[in-house]
Amino acid sequence: MEFPGAKPDDERDTWVAAPLVSVGPLRFGATHAEVTAALGGASSVPTPGDRHLGGARFDSVGVTTYYVGGLADGHLSCVAVDAFTGPQVLLDGVALTGRDPSVVERWTWTEAERDERTLYYSGDADPALAELGLVVRSQRAGDAALTRPVFVGYVIEVLDEALPDPEWATR
Repeated sequence: MEFPGAKPDDERDTWVAAPLVSVGPLRFGATHAEVTAALGGASSVPTPGDRHLGGARFDSVGVTTYYVGGLADGHLSCVAVDAFTGPQVLLDGVALTGRDPSVVERWTWTEAERDERTLYYSGDADPALAELGLVVRSQRAGDAALTRPVFVGYVIEVLDEALPDPEWATR
């Protein structure tokens, strides 16, 4: 099903996620300069982080990145993929971006049961697979809600603390 304002899959770049290591060309621990280079020199706009993070939004790519230690001197710790304009991110061959939230949620249940992984739910009912550093948020545009995968470079121990404050506010 296609939604107004959402790129069809055939117009999205395809990235592969390696949990806790990388999301497409972006490696956890990279500097903002390294992320920019990995994205072909795409321009970014600084975004609010929180007390310990700096953020950058790459609108032409459809991702937002967050850096522990701030934007200037920090290291990549979180990658959020826009549901409507971001690349299609595959994890074990499963498409996570711009999907019906209930379909991806069912996949998280299967994944948790099959591999005995920890499945958390946020206060907004977003599923998260702790050992994969993955939170599957829902992003809205009008009446449409599509999946916005958010990856962190570590095992999630406390879900409420896993994502930067601005990501919890993204709807």
